[in-house]
Amino acid sequence: MAQSTPTPFVPTSDHFLTGQLLIAMPTMNDPRFANSVIYLCAHNLDGAMGLVLNRPVAKPSFVDLLQQLKVEPNPPAREIRLCAGGPVENSRGFVLHTADWTGEGSLRVNEALALTASLDVLKTIAEGRGPRECVLALGYAGWGPGQLDREIQENAWLSAPADEALLFDADHQTKWRRALAKLKIDPLLLSGVAGHA
Repeated sequence: MAQSTPTPFVPTSDHFLTGQLLIAMPTMNDPRFANSVIYLCAHNLDGAMGLVLNRPVAKPSFVDLLQQLKVEPNPPAREIRLCAGGPVENSRGFVLHTADWTGEGSLRVNEALALTASLDVLKTIAEGRGPRECVLALGYAGWGPGQLDREIQENAWLSAPADEALLFDADHQTKWRRALAKLKIDPLLLSGVAGHA
């Protein structure tokens, strides 16, 4: 598929933490999110949507997935990593990628990154083309209106700027600690008690 002109990204106050990392506090009780690093693709008054980036998926492999979806060529000229993006719609795939490539169904997260849920991006990657960096998440994490904001106030999450290494590298075992290190935080010193002035 030919590269289309991406929709310009215009930051506004209603983007909240869009484009940021969410880092689970050590006291996170929900096993689906313990020690998770989530990239927030959208966060506004309607809720939030993000992808867990540090839960690798061994099966299906990218090749298996392409076979299931009847995407050619197979074997592909290029492969990408798969991760369990979250508990919502975990049979659906979302490709988080650099915005040097976008397709018709791509959603611009910010100037550098986009999210595509169509087969076009998988076909392009299988052909050896497409975005410079990408990861395929199966499922996503979602929050209703105000839900994530309450969880942050309850000290369940920290936020940090995202960088390409944390988003796209394969070192899943250290992503949580590296994300905390961006904030110069030692996880052993974190308290689960929120302070309010």
